[in-house]
This record gives sequence, structure tokens and C-alpha cells, in this order.
Amino acid sequence: MARNRCLILSSPSEVWGLLSEGHRYSEWVTGTQRILGVDPEWPDVGARLQVRVGVGPLTFDDTCVVRVSEPPYRLELEAKADPFGAARIALKLAPWGEHTLVTLDWHPLRGPGTRMHGLPVDYIVSTRNGIMLTKLARIAVREHFGPM
Repeated sequence: MARNRCLILSSPSEVWGLLSEGHRYSEWVTGTQRILGVDPEWPDVGARLQVRVGVGPLTFDDTCVVRVSEPPYRLELEAKADPFGAARIALKLAPWGEHTLVTLDWHPLRGPGTRMHGLPVDYIVSTRNGIMLTKLARIAVREHFGPM
């Protein structure tokens, strides 16, 4: 499992507001090229987010399904990217004073990722997830404080 933490200088409700806007995921989710569709009930349990991910011309379509939604503190997604399998992505938002400590856990559920799971894969995923949380933090702070 890859685990990342980031202190975001915004309240949990402000961070949750960003997570609730499925059309904005391409702004902070590393590797997302385009949002293909967002269910209107996002981020309720069962809602789907379809995205195109990849680098350059190497792309594939991915579907994220909300498995757990406890606003404004917990969001768990199952990311399905056939034929690569699926992964659990769990975001926990904890109040830290007037700010938010975000913990992101990633764990493969099915497919080749379960066989390759370990230090090299976790390191790559952890690096990617750290970049994602940094982007999310920058957006949240910019919207909280305005342009600096």
C-alpha cells in the first residue's frame, strides 16, 4: 500500500468541496488527460467518474466508483482501468486546527498490480500521489486565500 499525507491550509469542508467537484479532478489528479463523464450524484456511493489517463499518445479510459462517502471526512474510490485491474483509493480528511490533514491510501485490488505490489510499485505510486496532494493543496489554498 502506498500512503501519503499532506497538510492543506484550508478547512475540511473546503477540501471536501474540491473533491465533490468531479469535473475538476483533471486539475489535480496526475496523469488525467480529460474528464469523460461525471455522474450528477458525485460523490455519493455508487456514483461514477470516467476519465482518460495516460502520457502523450499512450492513453486508456478509467472509471472511478465511489465506494464510501462520509462528507466532509472520508471518500473511498475504486479505480478500474481494464485490462490493468483495479485499485482502492481512500482519502481521509482530518481537522488539524483550522486546516486539514489529508491521508491518501492506495492499494491494488485486482489485476497485475496485485502481483507487482511492493516497494518499487509503491514508491512510484507514492511519488505520483504526493504530486497529486500537492496540486490539491495549491488549489485549495488559492481558493481559500485568493491569488497571491
